[in-house]
Order: sequence, then C-alpha cells, then structure tokens
Amino acid sequence: MSVGNTIPFPQGAAKVVTLAELQNCDAWRRAFQNKCKDHRYYEIVDETLEGDFEHRYFVLEDDAGNARAIQPVFFVRQNLVEGVPGKIRSLVDLIRKKFPRFLTMRVLMIGCAAGAGDLDACDEKDEAWVTAALLASLRNYARQNRASLVVLKDFPAKYRPALEAFSSNGYARIPSMPMTRLLLHYHDWDEYFRTLSKATRKDLRRKFRKAERAPKIDMKVVNDITPYVDEIYPLYLRVHERSPLKFERLTKDYFRAIAQQMPERAYFFIWQQSGKIVAFSFCLVCEGAIYDECIGLDYSVALDLHLYFYTLRDIISWSLQQGLKYYYSNPLNYEAKLHLDCELVPLDLYVMHTSVLLNRIFRRIIKYLGPTRHDPFLRKFPNAHEL
Repeated sequence: MSVGNTIPFPQGAAKVVTLAELQNCDAWRRAFQNKCKDHRYYEIVDETLEGDFEHRYFVLEDDAGNARAIQPVFFVRQNLVEGVPGKIRSLVDLIRKKFPRFLTMRVLMIGCAAGAGDLDACDEKDEAWVTAALLASLRNYARQNRASLVVLKDFPAKYRPALEAFSSNGYARIPSMPMTRLLLHYHDWDEYFRTLSKATRKDLRRKFRKAERAPKIDMKVVNDITPYVDEIYPLYLRVHERSPLKFERLTKDYFRAIAQQMPERAYFFIWQQSGKIVAFSFCLVCEGAIYDECIGLDYSVALDLHLYFYTLRDIISWSLQQGLKYYYSNPLNYEAKLHLDCELVPLDLYVMHTSVLLNRIFRRIIKYLGPTRHDPFLRKFPNAHEL
C-alpha cells in the first residue's frame, strides 16, 4: 500500500494521507462544512466501520501549495454482481465454483463508505477544479495499489455537470440505487394521508388497525443511543442481513460515535412494546431536512404488525411537527415508497477499469450489471427517467 505519496497533475498535486495525518489540518476541519455529513462523519466511518475498508484522503493542492479540497477515498474488494438476480447471477455462481474471484475486484472508490458521495468544494465554482484534479490522479493511484477499478460511488445527480468530464474520459456513468424524497408541505400526517391514493389509504388503515390492536407501542426520540445500543444493534443486524444489497456493515461503535460527535444532528427514534424495543431508526437532521439513514426491526413482531409503515408514519409526523421541509430515505423498499408518493433522488456511479484495453470492453459490460436494472418498481416512479 502506497501511503504518503504525492501524485502530480497539471493544476497541482494530490497528497495521499491517512486520517491521523489530517487531525491538525485546517482544511480538513472545513471539509464538507456545507453538507449534512461533514468531516466528522467521515472520521466516524473511518474509525468504526467493519470489513476490509482501507481509508485514505487526497489532499488536493494547487500550484501554490494551497489545499483546495480534501477528498476521501478507500479501497475495498467488491462483488460486481451483488444484488443481481436471475440467469446472470446463476451463471456467475457457476463460474465461481472454479474461479472463486470471478467478477470480484479490488476497487478504489471515491466518496463515502457509508452514504452518498460528495465533492469537497464549498463553492460550486471550485467543483470543476476538484473534478479535474481527481480525474488526473485517480487512475495512477489505483494502478500503484493494484486496484482493477476506479469508482465514484453514489454521487447525487446534481454533480452531473461537474462530473461530465469523467464520462468523457473513459468512465461509464451508470445509475446506482437511488434515495427517495418526500416534500413535507403538509400541516400534519392527516393532511398528507388524504393526498394518497384511495387504495393506499385503505391498505394503510388496515395495517395501522392491526398494530393498534396489539399491546401499545410507545415512541421516544433521543440524541444519545448509548444506553440502548445493546438492544437496538441486533435489530439493525436483522434488517441488514435480509437486504439483497449489502455493502457496509455498521457497528455499535458507529452509533455511539454518531451520538457523541454529531449530537446536534443525530436523532434516534425508538419504539417499545411492553418495555421491549421492537424497532428503531437512526436519522440525521440538518438544513430543514431529515435523512432516514437506517432502521432496525424485531421480526418476531415487525411483519405481523407492519412496523415499517408504523415507524414511517411516526417519523413523518414528527418531522412535520418540527417544521422540516423534506424527508429523505435510503435505497430499497421502493414499492412502499412509490405508494407513499415519494420521488426518486438519483445517485450515480462512475466506473472505469484501470486497463485502457480492458476498459473498452468493461464500459459496455458494466451497464448490464447495474443494480437498478433488476428492481421492478423503480421504472414506475414518475421521475424514473431521471435515473
């Protein structure tokens, strides 16, 4: 692993450092300061995430030696057919009986290992400079570290103009699994509920009645999850293990660190029945929006009581009471979100093979392995064309 090296490019140089080397760096303390997940979040992910993640940071300096941006990157070994169903996956599984690492590659990823990616540019006019600096540095650094792929991970569609340079220089842009968004321009849950289709209202009433016939479920909202982490963490793991798409696996230390280091943004919703926690949700709140990051459910009661919808109702109701303007949720569960009138928030992957020759073939193949091709509900959203 090459750490501490410098990669020159026409506009300056990229210095590759570890998190420890950034601790006294003023530019790092300002990094992502206009984003909900600022530099503190990247530190938490670096220090607490499980798995074979190798975190590094590009300090992008101009010709005068000024740090213009700091961009987190990481190495990981990635299964390229994660979540791909059907005949393609069956064929790959057959080949892997003889070649276990087929379509599993060491990848250099740019962005966040536990969330969507962002460019560290406080001013939009700097995004073009940051993009040019990354474009000139990433392939060389990936080759130095024997990574087969370079991937800009889950960058929101708002970055497409800035990142067009990647698409024009060997990278394939493919849609990642999108987030969803609900505009909270309602007085309360009842007003929002009346805007849903007749079939959805009927279905939700049935679900809520079933939950209300069970022993009472109480909700509370806390900023510090530490006293409850031993109870909520197994619920998170149960949801994580059921997911068809797995990337990062959060830890107890992750939840504790979020509460301790980002207390003004971290909100933990806890639902208890007869004194036992049956569900929880971790959210970040900033700039008039709530971001529903992850959920945990006790499946001994969750499916029977439709706790997913029960918890969602409570979070939306709470958000409306707080005067928040947007509710964002992470990928998956698109059928439910479609009926709840959410819209898609597209996320993009920019992917390139480090071999120029192989990349000509890879750019054609990768589009057929994109995760969004296999979800039957995505294409039904009114703004699906934006993917």
